[in-house]
Amino acid sequence: MRRSRTVLDRTALAAVGLLFLLGGTWLALTRAPWATRLPSWWPDPGARAVLVDPAGLAELRSTDWWTPSVMAASIAMTALLALWCVRLLRGGARPSMPLPAPGGTLRTRALEDVVTRHAAGIGGVSRCRTRVLARHKQVQVRLHVRLQPDVAPAAVLPALAELAGRTESSLTPYRVRTRVRFSTRSHRRSHVR
Repeated sequence: MRRSRTVLDRTALAAVGLLFLLGGTWLALTRAPWATRLPSWWPDPGARAVLVDPAGLAELRSTDWWTPSVMAASIAMTALLALWCVRLLRGGARPSMPLPAPGGTLRTRALEDVVTRHAAGIGGVSRCRTRVLARHKQVQVRLHVRLQPDVAPAAVLPALAELAGRTESSLTPYRVRTRVRFSTRSHRRSHVR
């Protein structure tokens, strides 16, 4: 269900983007009088009305900072939108791992959720974030464990090792490698000036 919805969302976004691109290209290249086709409720632009006052625009263009600022902002926005689109296209459906049972598969996101839930239930753990990477017959489990204040990593490490062992035994045909990264938030101390 989730994968088909993701494909549908991306297809709709691509269609709307293509429609806007074609419409903008048509407006830019045909020089068609679009002001005569505005809805009746739209205010009348007048015969010689423009969006930006020509004198004000000429004054802006005469300053030294205008052209580099416009170019830098345009390049930055284009790069950010391109990165966002690449991240959307890449970060969609996660791979499924085939299990030894006939027709059995395991979604890596489901495995991440279960491991995160078990790790967050360990005493002394404030939060946990899990990432599972599956390639061929090797699975890499990355845990980022945020500890509660005044809890040493040695206090939760045996429970995390047990969790890693259970994960490894449940994914028997795969070689599982678990990496744990600890972080903690220190006590907030009041500062006196």
